[in-house]
Amino acid sequence: MDLFDKRAQEQMSKEAPLAARMRPKNLEEFVGQEQIVGKGRAFRLAIESGSLPSIIFWGPPGSGKTTLAFIIAGMTSSFFAPISAVSAGVADLRRIVEEAKERRRMQGQRTILLIDEIHRFNKSQQDAILPYVEDGTVTLIGATTENPSFEVNSPLLSRARVYVLKPLSEKDLAIIIKRALEDKERGLGAFNTVLDQDVLANLITMSNSDARMALNILEMAVLSTLPDANGVRHLTMQMLEDVLQHRSLVYDRAGEQHYDIISALHKTMRGSDPDAALYWLARMLEAGEDPLYVARRLVRFASEDIGMADPQALVIAMAAEQAVHFIGMPEGSLALAQAVVYLATAPKSNSLYTAYSAVQKEVKNGLDEPVPLHLRNAVTSLMKNVGYGKGYKYAHNFKGHFVEQQNLPESLKGRQFYYPGDQGFERQIAARIKLWHPERKTESEKQKENE
Repeated sequence: MDLFDKRAQEQMSKEAPLAARMRPKNLEEFVGQEQIVGKGRAFRLAIESGSLPSIIFWGPPGSGKTTLAFIIAGMTSSFFAPISAVSAGVADLRRIVEEAKERRRMQGQRTILLIDEIHRFNKSQQDAILPYVEDGTVTLIGATTENPSFEVNSPLLSRARVYVLKPLSEKDLAIIIKRALEDKERGLGAFNTVLDQDVLANLITMSNSDARMALNILEMAVLSTLPDANGVRHLTMQMLEDVLQHRSLVYDRAGEQHYDIISALHKTMRGSDPDAALYWLARMLEAGEDPLYVARRLVRFASEDIGMADPQALVIAMAAEQAVHFIGMPEGSLALAQAVVYLATAPKSNSLYTAYSAVQKEVKNGLDEPVPLHLRNAVTSLMKNVGYGKGYKYAHNFKGHFVEQQNLPESLKGRQFYYPGDQGFERQIAARIKLWHPERKTESEKQKENE
């Protein structure tokens, strides 16, 4: 590197965003993830000894994945080759591998290949690096916000250790922010900024556990605040809100967040917690989830977890779906909220779900028996002559509009699939069935029998 290149690099470092300037240079400066890099931890000892395997860091944005990769490269005296899966391709991987081979042969130096957002590489791109990870040409550090079990090929995953990074705590973020305000060389110490405790707390909330976001907001807010007569910049809540405008929610409509949050909504409604259910609903809708996807899940929930305990639940869920169609968003969010609260507070029963699952299993695995003759319609004289409809008892001709007769195939005679529960409207259903079929059991009777 000549003098001109060195000056250019120094100038770029000065002009880099605060988050880049404040990137920790060693583990002593690194904040958070004590469960991985705390003193005495196996991973930290592996870094310090230089015996580091290929690894994949999985964690939320701004939790320190890339920073740890930089620190590891520096501590192990390795050549560091960072690329982003967003912009790099197989040609870049091949170039890095060839250079790594030459560097290893000529200098005996190891190459650490950081693939940021590795989940964005497709199967063939991940396969391209596999042989060189396996033979040690490069030591891979993959960084991803998505579950590696779903996004990283099994062969590559089996050759790397996965470390899970946790969201940074409020305490961690407070340390990072205060350090940036005090550091006069790399941070904002020269701006003489005052940050009250309530403003700090609000900044931490706005950052959503993301250190990079916290520092980006902080830098813009400080630079946008004019100093007073004494040269002090007083950072206010209003300035933070002006800088941020709209909080960006962590959510991926095609990734794990999508499935995690819809699962949370379903389970909190099942748990009859309307407050939590409304929260998870809002998390999806405010992050841009398709409202009709949510409506479809509510319709399913109405039948799966409420069923006949409150038949009105399905009507409410379908009405919410129609409301979203009719008035669109964001107004349709209230219809979905109404449905969520109704479903969460309705009596619960999975008797219908259990019954249909049992019937499905019987249909798939049992005999494909013909419909009993007395249940068939004799639409031709031939059908009538061979017994179609013979012996059928018309229920309306009998007292109470009910008559006992065999309605299942012979091999399933007496088989019970539906066991009504004792919640809500299903209590009335259970009473009716008992009146018609005294031998049939309710859900609670079945449970006692199995105890």
